Amino acid sequence: MTQPQTRRTFLAGLTAASAILAFSPSARAWLSQPDAASDAVCLPSLDGQLLFAPDDLAAAADDFGHIVHQTPVAVLLPGSIDDIRAILRFANAHRIPVGGMSMIGNTHSVYGQSQVEAGIVINMASLATIHEIDEDSALVDAGVRWIDLLAATTPLGKSPPALTDHIDLSIGGTLSVGGIGGQAFRHGMLVDNVLELEIITGKGKLIACSPTHHADLFQAALGGIGQFGIIVRARVRLIDVPGMARRYTALYPALVDLMADQEKLIDDGRFDYLEGFAQPAEGGGWVYQIEAVKYYAAGEPPDDAALTGDLTFAPSTLTVEDLTHFDFTNRIAPLVALLKSVGAWQLPHPWIDMFVPGSEAASFIQSVLDQTTPDDMGGGPILIYPFKRAAVTAPFVALPDEPTVYLFSLLRFAPPPVVATLLAKNRAIYETLRDLGGKRYAASGIPFTSADWHDHFGALWPAFAHLKHRFDPRRILTPGPAIFD
Repeated sequence: MTQPQTRRTFLAGLTAASAILAFSPSARAWLSQPDAASDAVCLPSLDGQLLFAPDDLAAAADDFGHIVHQTPVAVLLPGSIDDIRAILRFANAHRIPVGGMSMIGNTHSVYGQSQVEAGIVINMASLATIHEIDEDSALVDAGVRWIDLLAATTPLGKSPPALTDHIDLSIGGTLSVGGIGGQAFRHGMLVDNVLELEIITGKGKLIACSPTHHADLFQAALGGIGQFGIIVRARVRLIDVPGMARRYTALYPALVDLMADQEKLIDDGRFDYLEGFAQPAEGGGWVYQIEAVKYYAAGEPPDDAALTGDLTFAPSTLTVEDLTHFDFTNRIAPLVALLKSVGAWQLPHPWIDMFVPGSEAASFIQSVLDQTTPDDMGGGPILIYPFKRAAVTAPFVALPDEPTVYLFSLLRFAPPPVVATLLAKNRAIYETLRDLGGKRYAASGIPFTSADWHDHFGALWPAFAHLKHRFDPRRILTPGPAIFD
């Protein structure tokens, strides 16, 4: 339907491929002449480009976290889905690792999850077509950003049911890890609102799948951390949404009071969106902010008293703001622009996102905050909000086994000298969380081993490993998270 940037204009703006024509399996080397080694294998013919220039490799050796740097030998800029199939068949035949969940420049991978040392990274930015929008769904390429989809659906009065707070992310990359936002209590994660996928497995096979067709691959790929295949196209749910959003924020002096109100609100469902934050308090410590949003049609505003009258926040701190639905979903864009202008966005991001059992949430979150200072955060936000475990259906998005789960995130901005210290803190926090039955979010910056991943998936590990063997038996896909030794 629409294509924000044509393949031709995108390719014209990038460094041309070097004269690399072949690969030597025995030497594990890329060659400029096919006959330079007796076993030289010519590269497959492509509609797009395979890039070898240093600038292109350097871009692929970084991510949003700016912590891990693994340099590939090539970057595929596909001109078609067939290019990805060809490269994956080639990589599978010669055991070349492939970074399969990355769209360079539009990923929130913070610890090298989408990078690949001495392999091939696929940049999905050139496959970004919105193919169709109908009454209840949209068919999109994996390189489409959520902001582009919203720009197309908002004039039609439609939106995906769930969105991340930052919508300048690729759809394929988000679906590979889960995707969570303030609508999770009502609609689950982004992976819970997908109707169909087209996936290219580690063997280079293109499979169309859904809950009723190749359901095992469909369920595995959603939140599967890029281990089973590369999502190249998705049909995502759309729902009708009014054109306006009324946003309420207010402060609480105590965490337990914020959480009590949040749990009341996800039970009765009076709001369409709900999150919460910890903010530095004057004189030290933290205060707690609720953020709740009600969608409404223009000229039919909600009843403020009915929505907020029984909540226990400090009344003098209540603020009410009206935005268009699109402006609300894109509300952090001005903040991101500011952070970029002052250089903070370019700093390392040793982020940690956690899923905390509801029964342990108050004590665990408070204990972590008691050991966290504003300087540790570097101006980054701290997120605290609950959702219903039953709303999340993707099997490999590991969550605590309790009815209510809290997302608790420390989204730090850190100068390079303190990154190692903060990563060690992340590991210590995670170990405490793990012992309480909590789980990490896959995109987090936590030092992790294959044994940790085995523990993370728990009873689902045998199924995870079996599907890996079935769809990516040579384990070429997405080695960055180190799930398999």
